[in-house]
Amino acid sequence: MKKGITGVLSAVAGGVAGGLAVSARSSKEIKKWCGLAGKHLEMVKLYDQWFATKQEGKSVADYLKGEGIKTAAIYGMSFMGQRLYEELKDSGIEIRYGIDKNQDKICADIDIVTPEDDLEEVDVIIVTAFCFFDEIEDFLMGKTDSRILSLEDLIYML
Repeated sequence: MKKGITGVLSAVAGGVAGGLAVSARSSKEIKKWCGLAGKHLEMVKLYDQWFATKQEGKSVADYLKGEGIKTAAIYGMSFMGQRLYEELKDSGIEIRYGIDKNQDKICADIDIVTPEDDLEEVDVIIVTAFCFFDEIEDFLMGKTDSRILSLEDLIYML
């Protein structure tokens, strides 16, 4: 009888522990996906603002030229970085290189370096990973004297 009760209690305790482990994992997964969804919502908002400024006849290139910018690098060569490169490539702003921690997975028409590489001086480094701008800016400030701008700030300045 004692073995039966012990077995039942062990099974119940195991079930509760397993349920808590699954619940914690599910909670962690939910937080991860919510964070990703929030990041993507911010990207969509930025794309919308960028498109609206284009419809008003404003461009990133014109703004940068007005600031005396002639050379640039793009930090973050995923979706936003590729769109920025395409907008600037024939504008008279020389895009010297891209910076991306996933250098080996990026296919682009320009050289891609990692953040840890030596960075050639340019007039501006435009950070497309705007959700992480503050930490990227802090890191880059220790490596370069180039001006550092967030793509988000740049788009809203147009």
